[in-house]
Amino acid sequence: MPTLQSINPTTGKVIARYESINAEAQERALISAEKAFQSWKELSHKERSKFLKAVAKELRQQQQALAELATLEMGKPIAQSQAEVAKCARTFDYYAKEGPAMLADQMVKTEGRSFVHFQPLGTVLAIMPWNFPYWQVFRCAAPILMAGNAMLLKHAGNVSGCALAIEKVFRKAGLPKGLFQTLLLPSAEVEDLIADPRIHSVTFTGSTAAGAKVAAAAAAHIKKQVLELGGSDAYVILEDADLDLAVKVCVEARLVNSGQSCVAAKRFVVVKSLRKEFEQRMKVAFEAARWGGDPMDKSMAIGPMARLDLRDSLQEQVHASVAAGAKILYGGKIPEGPGAFYPPTILTNVKKGMPAYDEELFGPVAAIIEAKDESDALRKANDSIYGLGGAIFSKNKKHAEQLAARVMQAGNCFVNAQVHSDPRLPFGGAKHSGYGRELGLFGIREFTNIKTVFVA
Repeated sequence: MPTLQSINPTTGKVIARYESINAEAQERALISAEKAFQSWKELSHKERSKFLKAVAKELRQQQQALAELATLEMGKPIAQSQAEVAKCARTFDYYAKEGPAMLADQMVKTEGRSFVHFQPLGTVLAIMPWNFPYWQVFRCAAPILMAGNAMLLKHAGNVSGCALAIEKVFRKAGLPKGLFQTLLLPSAEVEDLIADPRIHSVTFTGSTAAGAKVAAAAAAHIKKQVLELGGSDAYVILEDADLDLAVKVCVEARLVNSGQSCVAAKRFVVVKSLRKEFEQRMKVAFEAARWGGDPMDKSMAIGPMARLDLRDSLQEQVHASVAAGAKILYGGKIPEGPGAFYPPTILTNVKKGMPAYDEELFGPVAAIIEAKDESDALRKANDSIYGLGGAIFSKNKKHAEQLAARVMQAGNCFVNAQVHSDPRLPFGGAKHSGYGRELGLFGIREFTNIKTVFVA
């Protein structure tokens, strides 16, 4: 039976090994989920809300322990781990309060009595990544469960400890047995699970390449999917930008989660007149960011990357970009010693054809791209296969708002602010960044059969 292992990316030492689930246990899980769904779907929206509130309470009680486990398994700075757990709790509170209204029947005026009913689908399989080991799970679990579905979690193998801890949170909160279950399963076996007729829908967060495989497997069995995939978010700095604000936000947006976020800022498209000053200010800020130490230390802004292979891939992208003409303004050299640390790095003179321009850099590397003017800046921002998020910095808020709404090609476009997810707002991508939405009103309805009822 395959073994999954968690390795502390700070030290490189194995934390724990886990046996993956066998066929008999998987069958029991599927039967248990179906049984739980049959009773859960009959509860009123208000009754389900009580359970969601209990989950939020349990998350707050376990916040510190959960945060420390995430930092141990994937290296996230401890303050960010604590904030992640708190955000999960807020999201469950949000859906507990707003979910009943979101799922209420909607009357439609026609010749007869007509309404739209939001019917749960069944058991939803969630395939989640390691970079936000709690948030990625809880942000889809809240709408999935509130809508009346059951949920099975296939988490990333390197955060198996977090995956099991999540199941315990639901169990301690009193959710019915089988309604939420963690399956420790190698990625190679996911396709067979997707094919099982007791899986009714799939939600996936991860790389575009892996998402394409999940989508193909689900489509082969006509199962709905929500895909939140890779991103290479562009932050556009226009000529009238407040440079103090822009640099502050851009640095935070690039270094959040040690740069390992689909929706982190990755490309900085700066008009020519501001480029040099922007670069120098960013360099000063990167120099001040503490890294290389224990991520349990709250003073550390950047932790190690989650795995050594991810660090090596990032270094290859940096080297290939430099070979093609990019210049290293700061960082770019892997430190000696244990752990998967990578320094905060700034690349300048980044152009089309370089990995730093064309690919997703999943680590603390900023790619600065010069633009002639506003039009050129927006063209370069959109010149990507990805479309998850983007931001525009300008003192002319009304104009920037129109550019964000009508010109930027992404699912989440912000003005003078860092792109982030919020339980009140739909979150998802365009182009190769996926389709479907999580969070907000649109997110909860993704996991329902939007049913028309007409009575003559």
